[in-house]
Amino acid sequence: MKLISWNVNGLRACVGKGFLEYFRDEDADIFCIQETKLQQDQIVMDISGYEQYWNYALKKGYSGTAVFTKKKPLDVKYGIGMDEHDQEGRAITLEYEDFYLVTAYIPNSQRELARLDYRMKWEDDFRRYLMELDRVKPVILCGDLNVAHKEIDLKNPKSNRRNAGFTDEEREKMTKLLDSGFIDSFRHFYPDKEGAYSWWSYMGNARAKNVGWRIDYFIVSERLKESMKDAEIHSQVMGSDHCPVVLEMCF
Repeated sequence: MKLISWNVNGLRACVGKGFLEYFRDEDADIFCIQETKLQQDQIVMDISGYEQYWNYALKKGYSGTAVFTKKKPLDVKYGIGMDEHDQEGRAITLEYEDFYLVTAYIPNSQRELARLDYRMKWEDDFRRYLMELDRVKPVILCGDLNVAHKEIDLKNPKSNRRNAGFTDEEREKMTKLLDSGFIDSFRHFYPDKEGAYSWWSYMGNARAKNVGWRIDYFIVSERLKESMKDAEIHSQVMGSDHCPVVLEMCF
């Protein structure tokens, strides 16, 4: 089973930059996207063979997630069941026979860490949500988690120490999630691989220089470890300031 996750940073713009060609070429079983920046009926995705599920933010042109799946899920939930977190279209959960698939676009702590306190509340509530799911059946979480977990996960860790996405607080929340029974799939396969990034600033020719951050993940319940086949970062794929990340599972 092939699963792909991509923060498209505006789906309509990404479609104009080759999204559908990549989508069709990869032929994923499940394809998740974040930051769709859409309201309902603003785009029609003509992709036969896939069920489509969309979660829109109340605020126009902001956030949003979607999932395209070949296999119809048993159930679908939008958000994490808390009104304070469910206004921005940030999460979709699909239940399958053997696992839950959760795609998420985690809130950015923003410039001057203006939203760090909210981010901390989200992290705690979201972790509890995932653990509740995990008590029922294993979880595969994917998406833009807006944190580079370790120094190896960004080009310039020292100069970014107190910037959004690399604060001690955000990194500690990721550690706590992993310590709760989950695996960072990419680091499971490639624990020491450097220069592996999934997001680059549009400024300073960062992508051409590979001055990036790894903030897009597949996080998997530990008991699915033996079912993981490989994890990839498709850094050659353009169309967004993020690139797709991939997880291969043996189901």
